Amino acid sequence: EPGEPKTGPRSVPIPPVLVTMLREWIDENGRMNMAYYVVVFDGAIDHLWAAIGLGEHYRQRTQHGTFAVEAHIIYLAELLMGDRVQVATQNLGADGKRIHLAHEMRRSDTDALVAQQEVMLLHVSLLTRRVVPFLPEVREMIAAVAESHAGLPRPDWVGRRLTMPTMAPPA
Repeated sequence: EPGEPKTGPRSVPIPPVLVTMLREWIDENGRMNMAYYVVVFDGAIDHLWAAIGLGEHYRQRTQHGTFAVEAHIIYLAELLMGDRVQVATQNLGADGKRIHLAHEMRRSDTDALVAQQEVMLLHVSLLTRRVVPFLPEVREMIAAVAESHAGLPRPDWVGRRLTMPTMAPPA
C-alpha cells in the first residue's frame, strides 16, 4: 500500500515493531498501565496488516477490516517510562475468514520477555458489520505468511486458559 512499509510474506518472522513507553502510558504505580500493552500489541497487528496489504488503504478502498474476537495477554515484567520494546508477530494459522496470531514483547536492550499476546481476528464488512471471507487480493498474502510461519515452533503458552486452581475446602 502507498506510504506503508513493504515486507514480503517470506520474512519469518515479520520484522518486529519498535516502541518506546510514553508518559501518558504510565500509571500511578510508575509503570506502564496494563491497557497500553494492548495498544502496543495492536500496533504490531497494524504493522502486519501494512506488510500484507490489509492496512488503512485496504479498509478505505474495500470497506473491509478485521475485528479482534478474543485476546489473551500474559504480563511477565513491568515497563517504566522510556523503556523500549520490540514486538514480534507469528501467524499461528488462518482460514478464509480468520487469522490467529501470537505476539511476544521483549525489551530492546536485553531481549528479556515482557509480555505475550494471543489473538484471533475476524475479517468483516464494515458496511454490514458481518464476518465475510478475505478478499482474493489479501487471501494469498495471508496464506503465504501462514505457510512461511507453519514451520516455526508453536509457543507453549498459546491456548492457555484463565482459571483458578481447585481449592480443598477448609478442614
